[in-house]
Amino acid sequence: MPPANPQAAKWQPPENYTQIPSKVEGITVFAENLTPPEQPKPRSFKCPQCGATTQFDVAAGGVACEHCGYSTAVESQKIGKQAVENEFTLEALKKGEQGWGEERRLLHCTSCGAEIILDQKAISNHCPFCASNEVNLADSESDHLRPRFLVPFKILPQSNQTRTKTWLGKGWYHPDGLSASAIIARFIGIYLPFWTFDANIYANWKAEVGYEHTVRHYDASSKSWKTHTQIRWRWETGQVHLPIDDLVVPASAHISRHIFNQIMPFNLEELETYNPGFLAGWQAQAYEINLPDAWETGKAVMRERVKESCYANIPTSHVRNFSMQADFTEESWRYILLPLYLAAYRYENKTYQVMINGQSGLIAGQKPVAWWKIWLAIAALLLPGVLLGAIGVPLLLLGGVGILPLLVGFILLIVGGIIAFILYKNAKDSEAI
Repeated sequence: MPPANPQAAKWQPPENYTQIPSKVEGITVFAENLTPPEQPKPRSFKCPQCGATTQFDVAAGGVACEHCGYSTAVESQKIGKQAVENEFTLEALKKGEQGWGEERRLLHCTSCGAEIILDQKAISNHCPFCASNEVNLADSESDHLRPRFLVPFKILPQSNQTRTKTWLGKGWYHPDGLSASAIIARFIGIYLPFWTFDANIYANWKAEVGYEHTVRHYDASSKSWKTHTQIRWRWETGQVHLPIDDLVVPASAHISRHIFNQIMPFNLEELETYNPGFLAGWQAQAYEINLPDAWETGKAVMRERVKESCYANIPTSHVRNFSMQADFTEESWRYILLPLYLAAYRYENKTYQVMINGQSGLIAGQKPVAWWKIWLAIAALLLPGVLLGAIGVPLLLLGGVGILPLLVGFILLIVGGIIAFILYKNAKDSEAI
């Protein structure tokens, strides 16, 4: 007897769909096969001549063995800013490989919560972010998206101590002898994760814009014509197109944005295709801030930039009731690794962070402040104005001759106050995380 529905008999499930158990009798259910694609077997970097563990040598520009001198270049391609970008689609995330492509171990810091990926044979007893020795080692899981591009280290590790001593010695308001006493025993070279974003932004703005006009009027008290400035307001609109190229957003939750911004930028023309060989003997970190959250951070930065562009199109500084509608198009992203040297040191029971750009050598970080120097400097800045004011008030009461020292004292007090505020802010920023 032929089937009731010949078309149903010929139907086949779509590719990558398999039959699963059905809870309803007589109903056949198919579901997408979610088995992840088989990942390439992780590599373990061993010297082919002596069997020792090799590592990436910055000076040699390849994987080298410190025991027998063997070295080989890392197979990669310098691709620069032409590196492939990804659309904001689930398919783009699914296609990405996972893991690091080599055997790694996970170091977990119980003090600050950071997780760092180590070379399989590496032995580490402290955290590069907070200098704590409360760390645990475990096998690394391979459930993170693998980066497709990175900027290799260019700065040699042995140059970091000299660079740091010079940096610590700068600044008169830091403790005397800081460069000698705050010894940083070791910088840790680590590849940190970052997202880069591209977008085209089209913004429409509307605001009341004020234009200055000179108006003449007759002053009856002086019986003369005088002029004054009058601001005339009118509503205006405009449009701005702002292309954003490679906005870098950190994907690590444990680095200081304040310090990191001081060692920017990185030259993304040096991007190379990812190869596990670059990580041999070095530490790395998988992304802690996922793509959607990083994109929200990036969009906030982009909105500020397009807002600045809108204001730049207005030919006057008198603006009020500003509003803007921004549309984002052609959004794309990359997941990359950038090279940094990290160190944390303790001075008088406080921990301070230092970062070095592993590509350019720019250095920034926290430095303790000798606050007694700051307070003495602020007092010296304000004292002349206060003294002249103290002299001028009695003279003014006695006969009016104190108006000049009062005026000069007031000006000195204002100027000293501005300089004192800048000095205080710079000192706070020096210790800021």
